[in-house]
Amino acid sequence: MSEFPAYDEVHVISDIHMGGKPGFQILRETQRLANYIRWVAAQRPEGRVALVLNGDVFDTLAEDIRGYVAVDEATATLTRIMDDKSFSGIWEALADFVKKKGRTLVIVIGNHDIEVSFPSVQRLILSRLAGEDLLARARIEFSTNGAGHTCLVGNARVFCTHGNEVDAWNYNRYEDLAKVARRLNAGRSLEPSEWYPNAGTRMVKEVMNEVKRRYAWIDLLKPETSAAVGTLVVLDPSQAAKINSLLSILGERQRGSGQVDQRLSAEGFQPRQATGAPAITVDQLLGPNVSAGAQTADDMLLAAEKGFKQPGARATPANETLGTGGLIWDRLTGWITGVGKDEALRRALKDWLADDKTFDITDQDDTYKQVTASVGASTDFIVTGHTHLERAIDMGGSRYYFNSGTWIRLMRFSDAMLKDAASFKPVYEALTDGAMETIDKAKFGGESFVMDQASAVSISLEDGKVVGRLTHVEGDGTDKPRVIEQFARP
Repeated sequence: MSEFPAYDEVHVISDIHMGGKPGFQILRETQRLANYIRWVAAQRPEGRVALVLNGDVFDTLAEDIRGYVAVDEATATLTRIMDDKSFSGIWEALADFVKKKGRTLVIVIGNHDIEVSFPSVQRLILSRLAGEDLLARARIEFSTNGAGHTCLVGNARVFCTHGNEVDAWNYNRYEDLAKVARRLNAGRSLEPSEWYPNAGTRMVKEVMNEVKRRYAWIDLLKPETSAAVGTLVVLDPSQAAKINSLLSILGERQRGSGQVDQRLSAEGFQPRQATGAPAITVDQLLGPNVSAGAQTADDMLLAAEKGFKQPGARATPANETLGTGGLIWDRLTGWITGVGKDEALRRALKDWLADDKTFDITDQDDTYKQVTASVGASTDFIVTGHTHLERAIDMGGSRYYFNSGTWIRLMRFSDAMLKDAASFKPVYEALTDGAMETIDKAKFGGESFVMDQASAVSISLEDGKVVGRLTHVEGDGTDKPRVIEQFARP
């Protein structure tokens, strides 16, 4: 008997982000997801099939909770999400899934649903999906201590982990989560002030949630560092004050970088107080394209905020490119003589997105590099999520890496949108409107602003080979997903 569970097929999805009230929800294709779950359940009726929800299944950071983690209100928060008519069909499909013989549901912790590590939340999920059916309950597994989920498909070893373990912004402190669980089981609570959040959680709760009330699209736009943050500041210079407030958050991110290096391998852990944190500036947030030139980004943002309150910026020639140091001001404000905010933003985006590989499925991004460096050579397939960006990479030596992408809305600026002032004008108008409904309906040159891309990874035993596939679930989710890339391991 193997030390790991063995399946004929494993299907992996991640970053579903169920949570938030209507208008604040970033998961759109809920019926498609419910039908996809039923499609997976119907595969290999006589075989063993696993569905892995590889982190960020819930999004409690989108909920109205006290502090940064739902403790006493955890089950109430999860119940609200499950009962929300936007998401209830998904839970009905999952309940049907675990009722079937030979099916296994695996729920892996992410960084937006850390409450799934609490025993009370796990009991709630078990009850919701299986009731008192002991066989159905036995088909539900939780991986909430940072170990991920390892299983076998044929002769291949498969390792699924969310991927935030190597992210200095968003790593989980599993040791502290275990302490909270012990308190809850012992009938004690946790004061909000006792929980010290990671930098990413602070970013969401202290900055992004407030911004989203005006610009609902802000966490859907990729790449999220240069394009999303820069676009926000250009559209609304009053947001400069919020960006400046991120300095302490950036410091926490720097401290986090001292802890994630050994997070997956769990060795050499450094206590938080022993980890140094170099000084952080806004330059590091906005990046070299924005901050290039004589002014620092800190000075520039302060000037932008002052100019927002007292308009009257200096005039600058309109025919220069925004990549030059003399036009930093123009890039962030856009109210200069001769160049409107829309044109300033268009030029800045062309600069920021030059040679961008965000949507290149073969790009070896930081998550790929750090996770693969931490996983042993005996693992044949590695599947992550977290970044919302799908990947399919042949690592060589019959080893393969996938990122299962996301099911939430994603937005990207195409070359056609940024071609000239006329083509960008309707894009700019949709952004300034800010509403999710406007973004959903927006089409430019026949192309939707919101990408219709629901990603999934499957690994299956076929004719003596183990085949890994990156796929897109399309339409209503009832049909076989469309293959984007596949690798066969002999």
